[in-house]
Amino acid sequence: MYPAGGISASIYANRLRAEGMGSNDQAVHFSNQDYEALKQECVESGCLFEDPCFPAEPPSLGFKELAPYSAKTKDVEWMRPTELTDDPQFIVGGATRTDICQGALGDCWLLAAIGSLTLNERLLHRVVPHGQSFQDDYAGIFHFQFWQFGEWVDVVIDDRLPVKDGELMFVHSAEGNEFWSALLEKAYAKLSGSYEALSGGSTTEGFEDFTGGVSEMYELRSAPRDLHRIIHKALDRGSLMGCSIDITSAFDMEAVTFRKLVKGHAYSVTGLKEVDYQGNMERLIRIRNPWGQVEWTGAWSDNSPEWDEIDPSEREDLHLKMEDGEFWMSFSEFKRQFSRLEICNLSPDALSEESLSHWNTMKFYGAWRRGSTAGGCRNNPNTFWINPQYKITLLEEDDDPEDDEVACSFLVALMQKDRRRYRRLGQDMHTIGFAVYEIPDEYRGCQNVHLKKDFFLRHSSCARSETFINLREVSTRLRLPPGEYIIVPSTFEPSKEADFVLRVFTEKQSETEELDDEISADLGEDEEVTEDDIDDSFKSMFAQLAGEDMEISIRELRTILNRVVTRHKDLKTDGFSVESCRTMVNLMDKDGSAHLGLVEFQLLWNRIRKWLVIFRQFDLDKSGAMSSYEMRLAVEAAGFKLNNNLNQILVARYAENEMIDFDNFICCLVKLEAMFRYFQQFDKEGSGEAEMNISEWLYVTMCG
Repeated sequence: MYPAGGISASIYANRLRAEGMGSNDQAVHFSNQDYEALKQECVESGCLFEDPCFPAEPPSLGFKELAPYSAKTKDVEWMRPTELTDDPQFIVGGATRTDICQGALGDCWLLAAIGSLTLNERLLHRVVPHGQSFQDDYAGIFHFQFWQFGEWVDVVIDDRLPVKDGELMFVHSAEGNEFWSALLEKAYAKLSGSYEALSGGSTTEGFEDFTGGVSEMYELRSAPRDLHRIIHKALDRGSLMGCSIDITSAFDMEAVTFRKLVKGHAYSVTGLKEVDYQGNMERLIRIRNPWGQVEWTGAWSDNSPEWDEIDPSEREDLHLKMEDGEFWMSFSEFKRQFSRLEICNLSPDALSEESLSHWNTMKFYGAWRRGSTAGGCRNNPNTFWINPQYKITLLEEDDDPEDDEVACSFLVALMQKDRRRYRRLGQDMHTIGFAVYEIPDEYRGCQNVHLKKDFFLRHSSCARSETFINLREVSTRLRLPPGEYIIVPSTFEPSKEADFVLRVFTEKQSETEELDDEISADLGEDEEVTEDDIDDSFKSMFAQLAGEDMEISIRELRTILNRVVTRHKDLKTDGFSVESCRTMVNLMDKDGSAHLGLVEFQLLWNRIRKWLVIFRQFDLDKSGAMSSYEMRLAVEAAGFKLNNNLNQILVARYAENEMIDFDNFICCLVKLEAMFRYFQQFDKEGSGEAEMNISEWLYVTMCG
């Protein structure tokens, strides 16, 4: 979606986001495919589009049950709608819930979300752009837009769909010649890496990817008393809703109850109504099964006697449809039969049921990286502090006259990115959550402080996510007094890698920022050393090593350092490389000879001895090597303050299996000092900004 290239790609992406890229109006081109340009190309050439990024080949179907050569994919053909029917249509008479009938794929969660989407035409057409058809300028190419981890992406597909025995394998419409839902499912499969990657999930996931909204979940056994009002308001606002029945064992999965409800299956909630029944008002709720069939057979089901006592015009008004997968049931029965309700609020202001105030939205993009920012949960006191930290300042309490407590409402939603795409590699969702801490007085108002281990050993969290769970998103509504807090998102276990998006919604005015150390270096003054200051034994050693020219080359430096370091049995090292010795010579070489004289070598030697003391100080278990989080503290003790991104880079470059040996530690510090000193040469006013031309830039990067 953005150009590759590690940290540079991340900087480029942040700039584009600041310019509005990733909004629904400026969706990011998935796989850099531009729908309009590709379609124009096809129309002009007269060729139907064939998507090279999601080819009509077995790997696009799946990797396990739908793997190439598996029984389920045998005899599968890929066919265009124009080959399946004489009169293919994109949408007939508007998109309706009956256009979505489940096929041979366990993605009922996704189809329940699509079903809810059809209730709101404006929302639907953000996902399914207008103007697509099999008639006007048909070129075998379609596109859909999804919200993905904080931004909208535009996904292009061709219309070759998997077919078995002449029937679409996966989602299809009841009409048979309407294809928007099948093509939408294909675009979502492409986004996730394959069709099989869509198997199993939470309706919330689909809801959020179609709206960019934020979800809440209610356990129906402990639902709030005003749940019907919450549902009613949510339907009025166009919020998307799903419900499901928990399974107690694998045997329960898709088991059908006595009254024809399916366990472990995602339904959508599509309506709420009160009717006059035997002189009382009966509250009814409308549910839809994305299979398009198998309906509730209890009270208020399609043919139940209860309807005989309802006014015929009212009965007609409630759209009684037979065997289309949609049915009514009493609200009290709904709470008894179903386990969970999921609501996706389309905008933050829909979160507070009574409040008319606007919710503020903040969004952060972060990453957990092994050894640098993947510290695990609070159970891991040595590493918890290395997780990313975000400050939230709650400025105003809620307006609630009935509530005596002075508190601020806010919602924290933590989402891990792209995990479905890793399924084919045997990976799945991490177990994630977050903790909230009150910032103590001494750190109030501070921005450039990443709180360290001691803080978390001495302070307990004041709030946290309800649980650590292996869902794509964990969200929790919280209330805390006005003040400054930090949110620490983490995986449950340390060293689990993932990118994440942290969203914070506050009811009243608030401020948020990432808590990160400010980049700085305390390099001190250049030591003033003359030959007269150097003792005779050091001079003698130097003369012996340097030879006739009395200068040490890069290779001679390597020989010296490796000879010295092997005498220190308490240090783990595989020796200094030629490359690291070249960096040292470049740092110390004042006359540009690419050799070190006596004074230059003495200065380097002084640094190495100083850094050796720091290395031993932070090698806490005296193993001869430092863990990557010990390294972070050691680098700071050497005078360098770095932010999370830079710490990630150092660990990636200098650590092996999250451990840093002595030679890599020295190389890291030499490189840091060299780059800080180069920058200072160009930042003559000390403003923190430097300007350089291309030759100066290349000089720095090639010499550094």
